[in-house]
Amino acid sequence: MRLALVMGEVWTGLRRNMSMAVAVVLVTFISLTFVGAAVLLQMQITQMKGFWYDRAQVAVYFCNDIDQTETCSQAAATPEQIQAAEDALASAAVAQYVDGVEFEDRDAAYARFIDQFGGTTTAEFATADTMNEALWVSPVTPADADVIAEATAGLPGVLEVRDQRALLEPIFSVLNTASLAAVGIAILMLVAAVLLIATTIRLSAFSRRRELGIMRLVGASNRFIQTPFILEGVAAALVGSLLAAAAIVALVQGVLQGYVAQTLRTVAVVSLDDALLVAPGLVGFGVLFAGLAAAVAIRRYLKV
Repeated sequence: MRLALVMGEVWTGLRRNMSMAVAVVLVTFISLTFVGAAVLLQMQITQMKGFWYDRAQVAVYFCNDIDQTETCSQAAATPEQIQAAEDALASAAVAQYVDGVEFEDRDAAYARFIDQFGGTTTAEFATADTMNEALWVSPVTPADADVIAEATAGLPGVLEVRDQRALLEPIFSVLNTASLAAVGIAILMLVAAVLLIATTIRLSAFSRRRELGIMRLVGASNRFIQTPFILEGVAAALVGSLLAAAAIVALVQGVLQGYVAQTLRTVAVVSLDDALLVAPGLVGFGVLFAGLAAAVAIRRYLKV
């Protein structure tokens, strides 16, 4: 009987403030969707870092006829200088950090350049003679790239040593910025959701002020009086949380797995298992903050 009475009060409150309840559902849905997207984006960044960093190589570029630096004097690197760089990588101190070494001559470098930039204005002026010979070194672990760079940088005939991780950092920086932006928007929306929940509870309590007065006169406890209002906020937030969880699962399954993973087969993307791991957390978080916001709002109202 007591449970039926409480649930009846919850339904009465939601029905009387239906527009506000719908607003809570929508704001909760949007805010938690942003939260889930931010979490999935961080998981995506972590996967991409692990995927690409493990495949990142160190390029040791040799001097060409047109290069003028401290180690180059407009003369192409000699076979002896190239061999000296290979010997440095094969030395006992460095070899343990090297997983593999591949030499790339000018023709191979030109073919790779055309494959990447063919059709651009820059490619029209490129020839095999303008390319640099290089050693492509695969480190055992991404952290070993620094050891390889120290062992080869500054050798005679070496133009520069470039760690491919440096090319990936700007991409991950942009993704991290987007993740932080999503978190910022989510926080603002969560604040709006808390304020809406508090306003909804206050309006519901105000519309039933006579009933509350009677319940107090007959000796109803504060917990019994507060419970229906807390459940109103929880119910509205629960619907929004479930919608957000469904949206996150649909985004991963339909967009990331259904399109991105099929189009960019070399890119590791978050899986449905990751989305199913995030979704319950969104529902639990939504219910928790809605319950706390509603509890604080009704307690403050009853003390007035």
